[in-house]
Amino acid sequence: MPTRQANEPVVEAPHSPVSVRELGYVDLPLVVSIERRSFRSPWSVGMFSLEMSKDDTIALAAIERERLVGYLILSRFDRAWHLMNIAVAPEHRRRRIASLLIGESLERIGSDEPVTLEVRPSNSSAIELYEGLGFRSFGHRPGYYPDTGEDALIMWRGDPRTAGVPLEGLTGA
Repeated sequence: MPTRQANEPVVEAPHSPVSVRELGYVDLPLVVSIERRSFRSPWSVGMFSLEMSKDDTIALAAIERERLVGYLILSRFDRAWHLMNIAVAPEHRRRRIASLLIGESLERIGSDEPVTLEVRPSNSSAIELYEGLGFRSFGHRPGYYPDTGEDALIMWRGDPRTAGVPLEGLTGA
C-alpha cells in the first residue's frame, strides 16, 4: 500500500453539488434536528412555522443528494430584512453552504436592501463568514442570549440608516 509523502496534499473526496430550494413545512423534522445539533437554545417547530407563515419571509433549504443539509430564514421587518436563523448540519460545514444560502437570499431581495442579524461575539467563524459577505458590526445587544446572558453582536449589510435606524441608537456603534 503506497504511503503519502509529508509534502503531498491531502485529496478530499468530491462532494455532490448543493442546490437551494424553498424550505417547506415537510422539512421541519430535519430542520429541527440540525437546529438542535447547532445551537444551545434551539428554535422549536412552532418558531419555524411562525416565521415561515409570514408573507415577508424567505425560507430556503440547501439540498445535497436529495437530503436537507442546511436552511435559512430571512424575514422582512419594516424597511429591513433580518437574518433570523441559518444553520448547516455539522457534518456538512466548511463547504460554503451557508454562503450559498445567504447569497441566494440576497439575490432574491436585491443587493441594495439592508439586512441585519445578531451573532454571538464568541462565534468567530460565523462573524468571519458574515464579514466576507459584506456585513459590518454596528454595536451589540446586552444580554441577548438567555442561555448564557452573552451579548449579541449586531451586524448590518448595507446602511442601517436606510432602514430608519439611527447609528447613535446602536450600542457601541
